[in-house]
Amino acid sequence: MTHVTRAIALGTLIVGVLDGADAVIVSLMRGGSPTRMFRGIAAGWFGREAALSGGTVTAAAGVFFHFTIAFGVVAVYACAAAVLPPLRRRPLVYGPLYGLAVYAFMNLVVIPLSAIGPVQFSPSVNQVFAHVCLVGIPAALSVAWLGGWHDRREMSEDIHERSSVRQR
Repeated sequence: MTHVTRAIALGTLIVGVLDGADAVIVSLMRGGSPTRMFRGIAAGWFGREAALSGGTVTAAAGVFFHFTIAFGVVAVYACAAAVLPPLRRRPLVYGPLYGLAVYAFMNLVVIPLSAIGPVQFSPSVNQVFAHVCLVGIPAALSVAWLGGWHDRREMSEDIHERSSVRQR
């Protein structure tokens, strides 16, 4: 397994688990259930009524789709980082921006083109937080740290250089 493949695999697992856990917690706080929440994800493929009337198999399909999306998110960042070195050197700068871009893309392109169809886009603090902190940053860090493109000292020297500039 190459460094990049390992970075994508681990990044997919981390992003999928963190984002999924956030969605489950929010669902539980709103009186829902993990099964219903993952059936909601499956609605993008099966349609809202079919997915929500489905059972455990439909929820399992939702888990599969959730991790497939997480894979796509991390793989796209890895491909971009292969040709744009700043993405690998500054994951804490570009990761949050990437998380916001993923959030916008999912809500403005993917969901409207899915079987769910167009919906009112209404950003929430939790969704923005989740995409910045639980999607963008972990995707960027996994690619930067595990991608094997640079010496880790380069990243720490870059961080040290920026902190010394701030102190002046």
